[in-house]
Amino acid sequence: MVHTVADKKKLIVRVRRMIGQLEAIEKALEQEQDCSLVLHQIAGCRGAMNGLMSEVLEGHVRSHLLSKNGNKEKHTQAAEDLIELVKSYLK
Repeated sequence: MVHTVADKKKLIVRVRRMIGQLEAIEKALEQEQDCSLVLHQIAGCRGAMNGLMSEVLEGHVRSHLLSKNGNKEKHTQAAEDLIELVKSYLK
């Protein structure tokens, strides 16, 4: 969790940007805008979510799997947690 605390401000900025993107999608739907515009906005939002996931995931791997701190049991558990996370994300 150290990596999310250290990058907290940067991560929150990304989340707030995504909130703005979601609000733009909502507005486009309310205004009955062209579906191609809505699809582009959805794709952008998905890309932003994937970028956030990538950044937090990289921090997790570096902090919990590659660090010299902790014991083998903690590293093994972190790896198992990561495997489950990736499986659920890819569903």
